[in-house]
Amino acid sequence: MSEKPRLAVVLLNLGGPDSLDAVQPFLFNLFNDPAIIGLPNPFRFALAKLISTTRRKEASANYAHMGGASPLLAETQAQAAALEAVLNDRLAGYEVKLFLAMRYWKPFTEDAAAAVAGFAPDEVILLPLYPQFSTTTTGSSMRAWRKAYRGGGRVRTACCYFDEPGFVKAHVLKIRETFQAAGRPKGVRLLFSAHGLPEKIIEKGDPYQSQVERTCEAVMAELGAGWDWQVCYQSRVGPMKWLGPSTPEAIKAAADEGLGVLVVPIAFVSEHVETLVELDRDYAELAQALGCPIYLRAPALGAEPAFIEGLARIVARSLPSAGAEPGASACSTGFKQCPFRASKALAA
Repeated sequence: MSEKPRLAVVLLNLGGPDSLDAVQPFLFNLFNDPAIIGLPNPFRFALAKLISTTRRKEASANYAHMGGASPLLAETQAQAAALEAVLNDRLAGYEVKLFLAMRYWKPFTEDAAAAVAGFAPDEVILLPLYPQFSTTTTGSSMRAWRKAYRGGGRVRTACCYFDEPGFVKAHVLKIRETFQAAGRPKGVRLLFSAHGLPEKIIEKGDPYQSQVERTCEAVMAELGAGWDWQVCYQSRVGPMKWLGPSTPEAIKAAADEGLGVLVVPIAFVSEHVETLVELDRDYAELAQALGCPIYLRAPALGAEPAFIEGLARIVARSLPSAGAEPGASACSTGFKQCPFRASKALAA
């Protein structure tokens, strides 16, 4: 009796410092990524050194606020364990093993690539934990994987899943749970907060903004009528013009109208510094200072079963595919930075 074919599922994620000593090198790795700062070396290297040095103190204070490290790795490990259990049950014809490939901190992409090669897989599926594709996230992780992996097996990527039903359902459940736990208050606006990007990245054909907006539309279709809602963007850095409105601007607008807010981290599937510090501390304090009557925050999806079920469907759907395929609907035509659309254009 032959052995089962081996399926390696690689979860792609940002990573986060596992100690305060790791904060500065983590920041350096982030800003030294050409997908983040497009300058050629040695200029990018020098700028990454400068930024990581000047931001070390403030960033370290933020991670100290969370206990001295990012929780992202532990949350990703929990997601991997839950997904591996579901896949080994659903895909009985395969031996399934999950791997973590972090872009800017341990376990690095190179470590994951070596581990996958040692597993000797027949099939490899790269599954980003970035639901909406961007060249700065999934795109960067895909490039790092192609550079690092020297093992066997047929490799393909689920490039996005911005409206996958399980992903959408999980957000709806978190919104309802948060709203009900607060006593179903009146006069609350949903703010779908996504990590921002400079507008110039979108202008180059990056589908991220469109996909974020389509995620929000899908969530609202499932949530039902009667909600006041808005898309906004957080975490702006630097002098360039970023996507807007910013989340602070959206909070201020709600406060000016006498409305409370329920903030939904729509582009984050794990708790980390942007949710636990930026949303839970900084923006909560801002809302209070502005006189916002209610400030609520829905949790990130974590290992919510509906989300894990959605990821399992994406893996199963990806098995017969080739190259980069969306995990649900494809993004609109015209986005030349989308790997699926780019592959279709080349084939035409």
